[in-house]
Amino acid sequence: MTTAMMTHTTYMTEALRLAEFAATIGEVPVGAVVVKDGEIIGRGYNRREIEGQATRHAEIVAMEEASDALGAWRLSGCTLYVTLEPCLMCAGAIYQSRVDEVIFGAMDAKAGACGSLYRIHEDARLNHRFLVSHGVLESESREMLQKFFRRRRQRRDGRVAEGARLEI
Repeated sequence: MTTAMMTHTTYMTEALRLAEFAATIGEVPVGAVVVKDGEIIGRGYNRREIEGQATRHAEIVAMEEASDALGAWRLSGCTLYVTLEPCLMCAGAIYQSRVDEVIFGAMDAKAGACGSLYRIHEDARLNHRFLVSHGVLESESREMLQKFFRRRRQRRDGRVAEGARLEI
């Protein structure tokens, strides 16, 4: 494993730890960290249910914390690690905050805006583009989401629907 991949794994492991915590409080298990110069400056996990706000995705929370740490809205020179491909809202916020790179675990075929449904990061009409990589701890990220939704379905009707799967 390359040094860069070990670093990616280290940061994604922290994002997974945050996602795991989110699951324990009933939130969809997505975690994110913002890194600048080798230091985590922002952490976030989904908080939509506990705060009652649609915008409280892990990426947004982590970027807000990073902005507070830097005292600026521009997150130039930063990398965002997130367990699930950012949605359209989060990709827009990433674009607006000028993050340099996004590294995510699992693809999101239903809402992903960094490769699955949209490719915001490559849109030449926008004045900022950012690098995107995926697949770091992908199976761990996907399994955590699948396990969460499987449990949610069990609670809803007392059993798991035959052949039910979360597609990401």
